[in-house]
Amino acid sequence: MYPMKTIDLYVSIAEASEHMVNAARASDWDELVAAEKECARRVAALRAHQASVAAIADEAEERRRIDILGKILAHDAEIRELTFPWLKQLEQFLAGTNRERRLGEAYRSDFG
Repeated sequence: MYPMKTIDLYVSIAEASEHMVNAARASDWDELVAAEKECARRVAALRAHQASVAAIADEAEERRRIDILGKILAHDAEIRELTFPWLKQLEQFLAGTNRERRLGEAYRSDFG
């Protein structure tokens, strides 16, 4: 088996981030979480690989790496855009629940 090249790990991360975008587009939050864990695993593999290899990239590979990083960042931006409304709804729900709890505690202490 051939050792994995650094650029292959970047491609793998881009594929995982694309999977995350697709899950977010489908509002499949469980799949998004699973894909995020897989992406983090791949990032950890890249870090370990870079720590163990003195990678010298040629100019073409460096341009490709930068293009791949651009795709990953674009995926991240889209995921944030797609999840923000859901996170805002969750925040409002939790704030309402917190208000109800405090109100209930206030009335229990006054009448309890």
